[in-house]
Amino acid sequence: MSRSVRYSSSPLLASKTPVWRSKFIVAAIALGFAGLAARAAHIQIFGNEFFQRQGEVRFVRTLELPASRGRILDRNGLILASSIPAQSIWAIPEDVEVSKTQLAELGRLLEMPVAALEQRLADEDKTFVWLKRQVDESVAKQITELNIKGLYQRKEYKRQYPDGEATAHVVGFANVENQGQEGMELTFNKELNGLAGSRRVIKDRLGRVVEDIREQVPPVEGKDLQLSIDSKVQFFAYQKLRETVLLHKAKAGSVVVLDAVTGEVLALANYPSYVPDKRKNLSGEQLRNRAITDTFEPGSTMKPITVAMALEAGRVTPQTLIDTGPGRFTMGGFTIRDTHDYGTLTVEGVIQKSSNVGSLKIAQMLSPNEMWDTYTALGYGQKPQIQFPGAVTGRLRPWKTWRPVEQATMSYGYGLSASLFQMAHSYTAFAHDGRIIPLTMLKSTEPAVGVRVFSPDNAHAVRRMLQMAAAPGGTGQLAQTVGYSVGGKSGTARKLIGKSYSDKKYRAWFTGMAPIDNPRIIVAVMVDEPSNGQYYGGVVAAPVFSETVQQTLRMMGLPPDVAVKPQIVTSPVEESF
Repeated sequence: MSRSVRYSSSPLLASKTPVWRSKFIVAAIALGFAGLAARAAHIQIFGNEFFQRQGEVRFVRTLELPASRGRILDRNGLILASSIPAQSIWAIPEDVEVSKTQLAELGRLLEMPVAALEQRLADEDKTFVWLKRQVDESVAKQITELNIKGLYQRKEYKRQYPDGEATAHVVGFANVENQGQEGMELTFNKELNGLAGSRRVIKDRLGRVVEDIREQVPPVEGKDLQLSIDSKVQFFAYQKLRETVLLHKAKAGSVVVLDAVTGEVLALANYPSYVPDKRKNLSGEQLRNRAITDTFEPGSTMKPITVAMALEAGRVTPQTLIDTGPGRFTMGGFTIRDTHDYGTLTVEGVIQKSSNVGSLKIAQMLSPNEMWDTYTALGYGQKPQIQFPGAVTGRLRPWKTWRPVEQATMSYGYGLSASLFQMAHSYTAFAHDGRIIPLTMLKSTEPAVGVRVFSPDNAHAVRRMLQMAAAPGGTGQLAQTVGYSVGGKSGTARKLIGKSYSDKKYRAWFTGMAPIDNPRIIVAVMVDEPSNGQYYGGVVAAPVFSETVQQTLRMMGLPPDVAVKPQIVTSPVEESF
């Protein structure tokens, strides 16, 4: 039974409530609403920018849309370097849920020890950690099928180098961030890179995209780069060089092939080399682009330049007689020797027999200033003007500091240093009728415009001497090539060990051109420390020159300029050091 409430009989309800109390409560409620309204106005109107920025920091992300790096092509359009899509694997450690079986399989796919994976995923304070960059698409697909919570993938681009170690020192490589580190990848990094695009999104706490908040900015793909290199010539030159270095148990070797008309570099190879996209356990020996970065005393390959100076100065003619007997010459406390007593030789004979005594006697007809000016005009002692990183200047001291004996030794390639690239470049003055031409690593179809150093007649005379040096009776007869006339000069230089020259360590050189009447290519070869019994440039380096010339001219479609007949090769004349 319910009982009715009688207000008149209840002292609590019958008591009179003060008016101020009800007003206070109403005022407090109104004040609370006013505070909320003020706070809302502050957030939505007056402080909007601050709170908007704080929200964006927590939830808004700008995702980079990577640009595909431009391709590197050879002169015929064959690919030397390109980019392919590759997934990079990352994780949010605090969100990762993985079983031991899944972890073991993940380690197998990423080629990582399980312990290393556990270590990367152990820090739960991290919200991002890379597990492996740029894995193959097939591997990425298998990782997706593992269905591991907290594991994600990001699309990137990975560089591929189809010609591998044959073109490694030319093309170079890019790192995992697609930034060029060596070779043409480094030189033209900005052009190849392109511009990354962007995508502005809102993400939830698990890193999932919830909403796009503005239009995407599409990436601008990198530009393709076409080199002067002929990949077929490059591959053949590299293979022949590699065979020679291994055959003669040498330390290393280099080959440079130039187009004598356009100044294009058709091949630039070094051994030992490396595979650009597999760079584990690399050493400086493999990475060094020796043809451009290493300098040596070039030995007898400098003798044609000495003769050209004297011809240009009018001190000698090709038939001027030079007394080289008795095969030695003493000056300044030093004795300079030939391997044989050649007696009296013509200037042509000095080049053919590679006489040190003949060369120094010709140099004595010149002033140090004259020699220095010509060396400088040919690029010695100066950094090559080539689109390539790491090119060195070599060593050519000011002529005022030369002693007479130093002037004499420079005439046959001691006392100055140069790279193989500089040596090949200087010979363009003979191939281009007395003009030294600029070189380029990029494809060009226009004949190069050179700077005159020698007269056309004197350049032609030196080419004849180079042809004699590569013919029977010369030091470089193993350079002869079936179907094409050649000319060149061998060199054998003792290596400077500490402050003295070694009797056991040598560098073998050969630099020349073909066809001799109208040169189309220049080939320079260097083999460092051959140690299998033979070390003369005419024996070790000349055969590389011969085969490289023959294959290159055939690939260029140049018809033979001499009748193909059996070649008579006698024992090469030993070179003087």
